[in-house]
Amino acid sequence: MKITQVEAFRVDVPPADPPFLWRDGLSGSPATGDGAVLRIGTDTGAEGVAFLSRPGAWAMLSYLAENVFRPELIGADPLQREWLWHRVWELDRIHELPLFVLGLVDTALWDLAGRLQGEPVWRLLGGYRTAIPAYASTSTFADIPEYLDVADQALALGYRGIKLHAWGDARRDAALAHALREHVGPEVPLMYDGSAGFDLPDAIRLGHALGDAGYLWYEEPMREFSVSAYAALARAVRIPLLVGETSDGAHMDSADFIRAGAATFGVRTSTNLRGGITGAMRTAHLADSFLLRAEVHGSDLPTHHLCMAIPNTTYYESLVTSNPVRREAAVDADGMLHAPTAPGIALPAGLDYPAGLDRFAA
Repeated sequence: MKITQVEAFRVDVPPADPPFLWRDGLSGSPATGDGAVLRIGTDTGAEGVAFLSRPGAWAMLSYLAENVFRPELIGADPLQREWLWHRVWELDRIHELPLFVLGLVDTALWDLAGRLQGEPVWRLLGGYRTAIPAYASTSTFADIPEYLDVADQALALGYRGIKLHAWGDARRDAALAHALREHVGPEVPLMYDGSAGFDLPDAIRLGHALGDAGYLWYEEPMREFSVSAYAALARAVRIPLLVGETSDGAHMDSADFIRAGAATFGVRTSTNLRGGITGAMRTAHLADSFLLRAEVHGSDLPTHHLCMAIPNTTYYESLVTSNPVRREAAVDADGMLHAPTAPGIALPAGLDYPAGLDRFAA
């Protein structure tokens, strides 16, 4: 079996309705949707796809498919995923591929393998569970009363925990963290994500507040380019740190955080920021070897498969970006995400795909 087709297709993705915000200093949800699909086909008819949704997705992927991926992949064996992962890694040295593009080829090849075997990808990865609890991962809301209202709604809808994305102000965020803990009581798991809004002194200040309030983990308070700053933060606060979400370098970067003592809860893993399914699993196994967690980032379809395959992950991250709260369709009334059953990985449902791609939709 040889790869004979490498194609990119444009997909219009509706903007978020209603639009939502992240912390002060960051842009909110995109005003217009932009998506793309990478499709890899073979001489036997076996094929796989991977989906990319973010501003500029089509322009980036169409160029890369034509000028970088196609020359490399045509004629290759699609089942040699390790070899092809290394080839894309080599290409990244010159082309400086965006993080969210680095793993697209690998994800499409895993989708192809699942379709070829008639199995969902999480089962090809070995399979660990068939369901996992979901937490509500908030966007940024207006004030403390609205956050408390959103938390009440999320818990009533079945979510098993709440993760805050707040304003990026250490004092204000600390007040919110304490207010939410007092409001929901001691048993509800709470997490905090700083979206890289702080320097080290403010990250320490907020970390003390989160530790006092009994939060489960403290995620990305600073940009993840200074491992030494994260190591200093880990030494200064009691709350465990979850690190390595957005920094370059796949599992190798995560290893440096762990070696420095900065990953006191664990590391983030994902297909879109850690080099596809292969890179995500390498990161998870790395963390497991140190008895750390590998929490899966995001709520796209590849994430569903990773959550079912990785033993040392705790929750599924389900975005809550509106008030009134709408529970994600993939999460049931008991707050559980269940394992996919269709072969491969699939494309998101409900989008207007070019002719022939709709057969891949979930």
